[in-house]
Formats: sequence, C-alpha cells, structure tokens
Amino acid sequence: MNGNEPCIAVDNIRDLEQALAQSPRAVALVYVTWCPFCRKALPAFEKQNMEGTGSLLLVADDEEHIADLYGIDVFPTLLLFEKGMIVKRLDARPGLGLNEEQIADFVASCVIS
Repeated sequence: MNGNEPCIAVDNIRDLEQALAQSPRAVALVYVTWCPFCRKALPAFEKQNMEGTGSLLLVADDEEHIADLYGIDVFPTLLLFEKGMIVKRLDARPGLGLNEEQIADFVASCVIS
C-alpha cells in the first residue's frame, strides 16, 4: 500500500477475515463510531501508509463483536496481523485514546524493512 491508496474499511468479522486473507500483513485500527477518541484517531491513522508488504484496515465495530473476538476493552485499538494472527497491539488508554504520534510510531514499527 502506498500513500495514494485508501485504507480498507470493514465493519464485520466476515469482511475483516476476508481482508486479512488477502494481505499477509495488515495493521488494523479497531474503533466505534460513537467514541470521541476514535473520531480523533481516524484521520491520524488514515494519514499513515505501509511502505512494506501490508495494508491498513479501518475496522468499525459498533456492535463490539470484533472487540469480543480479539479481547479489546478500550477503543481505539491498533492491531498488527501477520497471516491472520495478531502479533502486536496497542490499546488506547481509558479516557485518553491514542494520539497521532502513538499511531504513527506503531504503524512505522510494523513496516517491513
């Protein structure tokens, strides 16, 4: 993925699994639309790009099925998937969310050199 390609947006487990099957490496921002910290994190995440093998996924989870599946208690949460398995994560802090620097650092740490 490069900076000209949009993030892939999904909103259910089936579509997430399909997106993960199409990319051996992906960074997902799991969020809920009603959360003010998530709304603040979305543009910061969308500014990122993967300059290695991988995709960026925006995962809307208003019914929290994906959160239940992956043990997410606080939104937003960043997940790095490799071959469909979580290998790294960054959970927001309650009442603080994730800031732009945290998001950029996490995505940068997931790029294959």
